[in-house]
Amino acid sequence: MISGPTGVGKTELAKVLSAILNARLIRLQCYEALDESKALYDWNIQRQLIKIHLSHQKGDFQEEEEDLFSLSYILQRPLLEAITQKEQVLLLIDEIDRSDPDFESLLLELLSDFQISIPEVGTIQAVRKPVVVITNSGERELTEPLRRRCVFLYLDYPAIDEEAAIIRTKASNELEILKENIALAVAKVRDQGAQLGFASPQLVDWAKTILMLNAGHYQKDYVDNLLAALERYKENYSSLESSMG
Repeated sequence: MISGPTGVGKTELAKVLSAILNARLIRLQCYEALDESKALYDWNIQRQLIKIHLSHQKGDFQEEEEDLFSLSYILQRPLLEAITQKEQVLLLIDEIDRSDPDFESLLLELLSDFQISIPEVGTIQAVRKPVVVITNSGERELTEPLRRRCVFLYLDYPAIDEEAAIIRTKASNELEILKENIALAVAKVRDQGAQLGFASPQLVDWAKTILMLNAGHYQKDYVDNLLAALERYKENYSSLESSMG
């Protein structure tokens, strides 16, 4: 489980790990009221109805009734899809703390035994065990059964030199002319208490925008305008104005 504040790069870390492992990324975005029909599986009712209609026409409905509740009539959601793949998969369960605590019980069997039990079908074992990454921003306390099944990594915002290195790695070589200026600006306003929530993608977009505006170096007027466009909360921008003044 990767824990840390919003925007620190938890999801990005999972994406990079999937690329390193050459594993297909399957992502489950968590939210309030997420249930098994969206996370685990649901029945393909339309296909079942078509099967019933055709069976009645042929007169062999009783012989094929049991087939209606087989894996072929199931709509696989991310959790089930992750364990039925022959290829290597990285299952990203993103922002688990945004879901209801009851949802965590759906994960326990998967995390313990890499299997899922469906009453009408039986137990489905993982064809190939997926790599499972869970991200958590700490919006609520996670249940103890889930925590027992995880190992933990805590991420904090990177240091100035690390953030500058991320920008240079992510963006084109032309961004080298900006050096550490953007990272320094973000670090400065974070120290002032502004909750920017900037992650690497936003920083890179910011840097590219500076170049598009033909600002070959760090300039206050460009930075002010760009921060105003990127910052989502007025109270944060007020803090930025005072710190940049």
